[in-house]
Amino acid sequence: MEINSFINYDVPPVSPEDPVKHVQELFFELTNTHLPVVKDGFLLGNISEEDIAGFELEKKVSDYGYALDIFFVKENTNWLEVLEAFAKNNANMMPVLNAEGRYLGYYELTDLMGLFRETPFINESGGVLIVEKGSSDFTFSEISQIVESDNGKLLGAFVSGYEGDMAQITLKVGNTGLNSIMQSFRRYGYTIIMGNEDDMYMENLKERSNYLRKFLNI
Repeated sequence: MEINSFINYDVPPVSPEDPVKHVQELFFELTNTHLPVVKDGFLLGNISEEDIAGFELEKKVSDYGYALDIFFVKENTNWLEVLEAFAKNNANMMPVLNAEGRYLGYYELTDLMGLFRETPFINESGGVLIVEKGSSDFTFSEISQIVESDNGKLLGAFVSGYEGDMAQITLKVGNTGLNSIMQSFRRYGYTIIMGNEDDMYMENLKERSNYLRKFLNI
């Protein structure tokens, strides 16, 4: 999925020579959790709204270089890894760098969430299945084979959680009922955590995005 068209340029990056007071005023006008700090086209790091609230107004951003958070994605990073970067860094803004490490712009979390909601995983009709197996004992190729062996269509799959050394994998399956697929997963040693034929789970997900709320409520 191509996401480079979502690179945003609306908010200019902060300069290390900017006064702290100016950056605080920017945060007051914006909803960003962070702002990128850029010098000569290269990202120095990201300054957070939470940190800058405690800085002295008359000083410069460069006086607090030690407080910058270092995170970014490259322009060729796929959209799932970009979402992971947002979650890991508790940010709603993600700087984008080119292959040479130069700052290009930034992604906004709301844009990427909108992109996710347009994927077949959300929009295609089908059932949701959550299975569990040892984190070193499953492969996505095996999961795909199990679904397709029962004439199912795997619309999407991702690791949605870990419990100790057990991984939980959420699947979206189309073209068929889940009962036979669940039986097949059990034969392959998977535990069925949840299986939903009528897709109400996905309707709730689409309407409220509860399991994505950790990305948005930051």
